[in-house]
Amino acid sequence: MAQAKRKGTTTQPLIIDSWLLWSAVGLASLGVVMIASASLAIAENAGLHPLYYVLKHLVALTLGTLMGLVCLRLPLSNLEKASPLFMLLSFPLLMLVFVPGFGVTVNGATRWVRTGILNFQVVEAVKIMLAVYLAGYAVRHAEAIRTRFAGSFKPLVVACLLAGLLLAQPDFGGAVLVLGMSAAVIWQAGARLRDLAALALLTLPPGIWLAFATPYRLERLRSFMDPWADPFSGGFQLTQALIAVGRGEWFGVGLGGSVQKLFYLPEAYTDFILAVLAEELGLVGVAGVMLLFGLLVGRGLVIAMQALHQHQYFAGYLAYALSFLLGLQAMVSIGVNLGVLPTKGLTLPLISSGGSSAMMSCVMIALLLRVAHEVHVVAAAPQSRAPKRRATTARSSGSRGSDRAAGRKGRRAGA
Repeated sequence: MAQAKRKGTTTQPLIIDSWLLWSAVGLASLGVVMIASASLAIAENAGLHPLYYVLKHLVALTLGTLMGLVCLRLPLSNLEKASPLFMLLSFPLLMLVFVPGFGVTVNGATRWVRTGILNFQVVEAVKIMLAVYLAGYAVRHAEAIRTRFAGSFKPLVVACLLAGLLLAQPDFGGAVLVLGMSAAVIWQAGARLRDLAALALLTLPPGIWLAFATPYRLERLRSFMDPWADPFSGGFQLTQALIAVGRGEWFGVGLGGSVQKLFYLPEAYTDFILAVLAEELGLVGVAGVMLLFGLLVGRGLVIAMQALHQHQYFAGYLAYALSFLLGLQAMVSIGVNLGVLPTKGLTLPLISSGGSSAMMSCVMIALLLRVAHEVHVVAAAPQSRAPKRRATTARSSGSRGSDRAAGRKGRRAGA
């Protein structure tokens, strides 16, 4: 019955969640405006068309929208079946950047693959692939995650191996996102606190060592603690960002009126676009961005909880992983721009210029919309036809204290 119902969702007219859609459209629209404001002078100074970076970003959004439309029509049951394959493909994708002729090095980091049309940052795709794999693993091994250390250990080993490849690029920010999302999904799937604590104790010392052993990372930490001690070298990015934020005050200096974007603030239209937004639109503009992200991520988490309560566990875990990923990346990017986190090369989803990030952000939104569609279809169906698949093999967000009897009933299905 559940399988028939899942197949039936493909014939249903798409039900679009307006909160998800319009918050994403609002962020993307604001991003186009701010990229235009921040990049015109930079493009002209480089001898390019003034709208070069804007048009490039619009092309990326268009491609991402087309890929998103494909994902929106794809039943989640197909993704669930292919989830182990996504994990296997993520490793050669990340290793492709080290192959001569394919990998592209920018500013000392080898994170991109040459595709002929544009350079693609493979970690953006790998994060989505990992989210799909984790959601599938959490369904297949629900009982093991809840009752055995190995159940939580195995997917985090996969995440650590991927993080190791990211650190070799180097991409410390991407590694943190991968590990954070993996731990969050396993926790949501019912992992015991003592198991996660043990895993944290195992991974924390190497993480601290990596942060302090590499000279440039140690310099970033020092400049973060006191950027004004060396404002023309290690602290240059952060001090210029703070100057931009300070100039914006409450309502900003007006759209297009930023001074810091004029060759003072590095990466003004990518990593530090929020600082330009803060200068031009002020605290009100920054609050608006945070509100839109709050609506987007909050709605994604609500949909994840609804899916879990309907026993659509793969859909729920996938929505939870993608919402967490979008929220964590936005939080880190905003924190870096406001000087509350050390400088990291992370884009602000849907707002910063960056073809790979823009395209994969569109795909993540489309997958969240697909989850919302299937949730709405099941909610509108008669109660007797609601899917009961693996009803006792995974726990919803509000059932971390489920009883032992339910766990025993789901032992065979979760094995």
